[in-house]
Amino acid sequence: MKITIQECEREEEEEVVLRCKNVDRDILKLIYALRAKREKITVWKDEKMFQVLPQEIFYFESVDNHVFAYLEQEVCEVKKKLYELEEIYVHTDFFRASKSTIINLEKVEYLSPGFHGRFEAAMKNGERLVISRQYVSDLKRRLGV
Repeated sequence: MKITIQECEREEEEEVVLRCKNVDRDILKLIYALRAKREKITVWKDEKMFQVLPQEIFYFESVDNHVFAYLEQEVCEVKKKLYELEEIYVHTDFFRASKSTIINLEKVEYLSPGFHGRFEAAMKNGERLVISRQYVSDLKRRLGV
């Protein structure tokens, strides 16, 4: 695969052109990753609205019909359902880890086997999250294990 990078002038719109024989899974993943990393997500904290980049989010969690985005030091509410976030971030580093959690695999320090077929994700911010056994096979497939 040949990669060519051309810098554009400030007034020019940035553009990515992919030339390929067929659009396979890897190309789709690249496209989704490019889109997702550039598009900010709106979150709320203390009745104030903010926009954050997806790569700043460690994980999403659904609690009592509210969805929260966990950043390194903050927790903010997201006005989307967990399944909507899963659809938005399909083919990215976000991974459905349980019925109530989507983890950013980019923010995982290490994974370790847990009890009853579960896994535990040690996050780079010190938190530990459980990966339900029904999602472990998806995780292994994503990691190529």
